[in-house]
Amino acid sequence: MQNAALRAAGLAGWRYQLLPVPPELLAETVRALPACGFRGANVTIPHKVQALALADHASRRARVIGAANTLVFESGRISAENTDAPALIAALPFSPAGQTALVLGAGGSARAAVWALLDAGAAEVRVWNRSYERAERLCADLGAVPVSRADGAEFLINCTSAGLSAPEATFDELPLAVDDLGRFRCVVDFVYGARETALVRAARERCTAVVDGLALLVGQGALSFELFTGLPAPVAAMRAAVCTGE
Repeated sequence: MQNAALRAAGLAGWRYQLLPVPPELLAETVRALPACGFRGANVTIPHKVQALALADHASRRARVIGAANTLVFESGRISAENTDAPALIAALPFSPAGQTALVLGAGGSARAAVWALLDAGAAEVRVWNRSYERAERLCADLGAVPVSRADGAEFLINCTSAGLSAPEATFDELPLAVDDLGRFRCVVDFVYGARETALVRAARERCTAVVDGLALLVGQGALSFELFTGLPAPVAAMRAAVCTGE
């Protein structure tokens, strides 16, 4: 997706590459990237919270969320931003203002989702996590409500990794069953892959509005591209690359 964007923007000397990094090597790796010619980096599970701590400067949004998915290297400084939050709000089919939401998970993506929904005027955001104590900590930081069960709401936002490695086990890992999806007006899944997730597919079958992980991927990636390059993101080229895998 990002390489397609670079080509569309005419940045022939730029390249986007995958760097698998274990958590214990993240700090060492990030600090070495600028000298290796890197302009920035996207970070994902499980690095988003640690990435923020590595930055010399962070946007207010990233600081309040407590997680960053985009790092920019310039003049010897590391700047951190969170593009997950605005990408989520832009992708929703209706405004969260005055609405309720249930967020599943308590990691970096969940922190971004909770902050984004509350910042956009949601009446209440509830957080479920396998570790109730971790949900409590997130809610204490951001002003949400920890819950131990998945009651209905306007929005269901999956920020867990359920379905990422074993799609058939998706609902075994979540606090709801397939038939519970009818209690939500919109289902959002941060998980993405070559095929739509079991959660998204089940929601579509029940005529529930959905936002899939690929839409969120393009949205946050476009914002990151603009931070890396200073140019408008060629969103159509990015979306086409995601859809075709080329």
